[in-house]
Amino acid sequence: MALSKTEKRQKIKRRVRRNIFGTAERPRLSVYRSNKEIYAQLIDDNAGVTLASASSREKAEGTTKTEISASVGKLIAEKAKAKGIETVVFDRNGFVYHGRIKALADGAREGGLNF
Repeated sequence: MALSKTEKRQKIKRRVRRNIFGTAERPRLSVYRSNKEIYAQLIDDNAGVTLASASSREKAEGTTKTEISASVGKLIAEKAKAKGIETVVFDRNGFVYHGRIKALADGAREGGLNF
């Protein structure tokens, strides 16, 4: 039987997470995209702690979902800079690196994060 869309994404997510690991110096930037919202977290996998988070429910600006995603990327970059974080490991969470995911990554880079 064929895998559903979410099952395929979960399979990709598990495969990618085997290789991606966040530390306190270089946390994992995990992105989740729903139909309406987009969320980003900086995670220290050693301690199992979320260092910072941002979402489109906060003060994200823009009219389209892509513009809102870019502003969420800038917002997470600001929060990371405030905590002294310069570099991160990008975890697209099984989503295709296109559209809103790419816009968030570009916004984070524009905000000053390196990955």
